[in-house]
Amino acid sequence: MSPPSSSPSANGYPAPRLGSLVYYAVLMVTFLAASSAPTPLYRIYQTSWHFSTTWLTLVFASYVFALLLALLVTGSLSDYIGRRPVVAIAIVGEIMSLLLFVVADGLAWVLAARVLQGVATGIVTSALAAAMLDSDHTRGPVLASIAPLSGMGIGALFAGLLVTYAPAPMRMVYLVLIVLLVVMGVCLRRIPESVTPRPGALAALRPRATIPPSVRGPLFRVIPAVVSSWALGGFSLSLGPTLVETISGVHNPLVGCLITFLLPFIGGISVLVLRARPPRLAVLLGTACLIVGMFGLLLGVHQRAVGILLVGTAIAGIGFGAAFMGAMRVVMPLAPPTERSALMAAFYVICYLSASTLALGGGIMTQHLGLIPTTYAYGSLVALLSLAAFFGTLTQRPPESEPRAQCTNPA
Repeated sequence: MSPPSSSPSANGYPAPRLGSLVYYAVLMVTFLAASSAPTPLYRIYQTSWHFSTTWLTLVFASYVFALLLALLVTGSLSDYIGRRPVVAIAIVGEIMSLLLFVVADGLAWVLAARVLQGVATGIVTSALAAAMLDSDHTRGPVLASIAPLSGMGIGALFAGLLVTYAPAPMRMVYLVLIVLLVVMGVCLRRIPESVTPRPGALAALRPRATIPPSVRGPLFRVIPAVVSSWALGGFSLSLGPTLVETISGVHNPLVGCLITFLLPFIGGISVLVLRARPPRLAVLLGTACLIVGMFGLLLGVHQRAVGILLVGTAIAGIGFGAAFMGAMRVVMPLAPPTERSALMAAFYVICYLSASTLALGGGIMTQHLGLIPTTYAYGSLVALLSLAAFFGTLTQRPPESEPRAQCTNPA
């Protein structure tokens, strides 16, 4: 596969716009932080409203399924009507979902809030990623990989702190996020549009995720790495805090969310460190770290040692970020400018479907087998998927034209 030409005219890339890039990256961090903010509260919800672990994972899965549907319907919409209108609609939807969390007094309210939040995040995800690529074709793909991971980690830790130490623990984190999103919405008026509107927006709303023919081969080759990394992410966001509390015996939201924080946050750091390495090397390193990290996590569960569990999670976090970034860098530069948003939608569909379906299956297994046996089975599956991805990538001859340092500038 050939790397994209560096000529802006040949690829439709405008001159880099640092202000727009920073804005869109911060907004993506905010959206993904909001998506993980309820995680430290799940145990409080479960204790207060007396629902099962299956329902707990269903709350997480409802968000992901709504996000997937929104991605399939609106994934390419910003290619037709522009990035800013799509982002504005998503901000309004996200604020409405956070207001539902604020007034929630039962499981039905949280489910409704998570569905609406999933729709808003699904609408904005591909638009923001494409907007970052429009703003800077060199640093944009790197930030599009870092922002979701760091956002999920920061959101979990921030929510854990507020739930543990701030007043109104079941509402404060949502109120803070509402204020942040209102400010970001006001700032959107100052961001220039990078897409010229064109006909076809209504037709683009047909549920679909487009994978251009030139991208299909490279994408299918990296799918196992994406599935294994995001399957672990789904487990961390749904059952991770419960696992840490069970192992440690400490019922503290801040302690419980450490696994949810470490996995994506370390993943974001690994993306930053490995951004100049060849994509194939990133996938190899990522899957290797996922295998080692899962061994450490399961050893920590077996020994009832939270320290070992968290070290294993941190190593797996390196793999999470490296595999995700490597896979994205393999496929995204191959898309023509008019199909970037639709391809990003397809890519995230694979990511979130991997996280949601396996996490929901894990929640159902927990009801029948218990949390610890489910963790062993789930972790073993992630390790086997990672092993298959590692050997599949290792035995595949890299193309001679593979870009060796496509993202060399600092993010």
